[in-house]
Amino acid sequence: MAEEYDLVVLGAGTGGYVAAIRASQLGLKVAVVEKGKLGGTCLHKGCIPSKALLRSAEVYRQSKEADTYGIELGSAKVNFSKVQERKEKIVDTLHKGVQGLMKKGKIDVFEGFGRILGPSIFSPIPGTISVEMNNGEENTMLIPKNVLISTGSKPKSLSGLDIDGQYVMTSDEALEMETLPKSIVIVGGGVIGIEWASMLADFGVEVTVLEFLDRILPTEDEDISKEMTKLLKKKGIQIVTGAKVLPDTLTRENGVQIQAELNDDTASYQADCMLVSVGRAANVENIGLENTDIAVEKGIIQTNEFYQTKESHIYAIGDVIGGMQLAHVASHEGITAVEHMANQQPHPLTDTSVPTCIYSNPEVSSIGLTEAQAKEQGYDVKIGKFPFKAVGKALVHGETDGFVKVIADQKTDDLLGVHMVGPHVTDMITEAALAKVLDATPWEISETIHPHPTLSEVIGEAALAVDGKQIHG
Repeated sequence: MAEEYDLVVLGAGTGGYVAAIRASQLGLKVAVVEKGKLGGTCLHKGCIPSKALLRSAEVYRQSKEADTYGIELGSAKVNFSKVQERKEKIVDTLHKGVQGLMKKGKIDVFEGFGRILGPSIFSPIPGTISVEMNNGEENTMLIPKNVLISTGSKPKSLSGLDIDGQYVMTSDEALEMETLPKSIVIVGGGVIGIEWASMLADFGVEVTVLEFLDRILPTEDEDISKEMTKLLKKKGIQIVTGAKVLPDTLTRENGVQIQAELNDDTASYQADCMLVSVGRAANVENIGLENTDIAVEKGIIQTNEFYQTKESHIYAIGDVIGGMQLAHVASHEGITAVEHMANQQPHPLTDTSVPTCIYSNPEVSSIGLTEAQAKEQGYDVKIGKFPFKAVGKALVHGETDGFVKVIADQKTDDLLGVHMVGPHVTDMITEAALAKVLDATPWEISETIHPHPTLSEVIGEAALAVDGKQIHG
């Protein structure tokens, strides 16, 4: 028997379930189809579990440094099984929370794999969803007025670096490690690779990062990348840039060994295991796109600014449309898409209004244009930088590495970008995000009273530094 809905959401990750909740708030009859668990990659294989591990690594690192604060603890040890237990408890708590939100919103949840059908006896247009139920029951047919595709992504690998879960892993398999390796080679120095490098180094693992480009974190401002390279090396992490990994040289026996081209030379690297962190691929296969006119280019679904595909009643959000593959972006896209369906006239999202965060130690966050991007776009820029070491609260915390960098337009004083590296900057970036929304200038940021002593003082000082007016530097 077919069931009718105003909206069926394919994929109940962060973007999908948030969109479903917003649609329910707008009075739509909503169903979500999820083959795994509610919450998707972010909750079960990404954001939350990895940050839980990062927090345990941070506590371990701090415990080893306790004597610098006058606290004598003795020898700290890692019980990795308890670390994993804590991670699973956090994930389970949040999973139950999402389940509760579905019930609260009276959103029907279908546990199975959904595919989009073409025109059929159920509907003259593409969009009917056939759900292959996990419990083995007969396929369920859902007939929606609108469809939202939010099927997410999966880790990429490199040809020849076949994932076996023991010697060669992606972040999915690494999250399930039962014991910590003594050493690891991480292929890829982007966000995920650097978070894992920082975490594992804090746990005492010997880490080598092989990055193909000439710097790690290549999407960040160059000053941030340079600072992070310096600080990660200070942790003992070996960072090799300009490294072209040669998959054919991989051997896996009692560990891994692989070679990489470095300019005109070749170097060999050995470790207990390898983490491949070279990006993510959209989940667009086998979901019925061939039954529609939806355009897919370079593996991602094409949409307009309101996330409509070429089938105007079918929308797509999150990792399947490429762009900034972030949970909070998917959520915002989902809300925008649903409000557009409901004729609410939402404002389109712009990349320069999205804050990004890297939860390594130290943390990194940013919003807006990098210095290089601003200059490429023709701006005459002025820069303000201020170090954490000049802020009292940073000294109190014992975390003085890093800085805040503010980029502004010399002619108009418009705020173009804010980039941070240092303690708790993933929490502090929201001030800069609000400044971007309100179209604030560095002067307006500096006029905002930042309480003392707080880490946030560094933002006010960096804003003052744009015009050379910083007080404590």
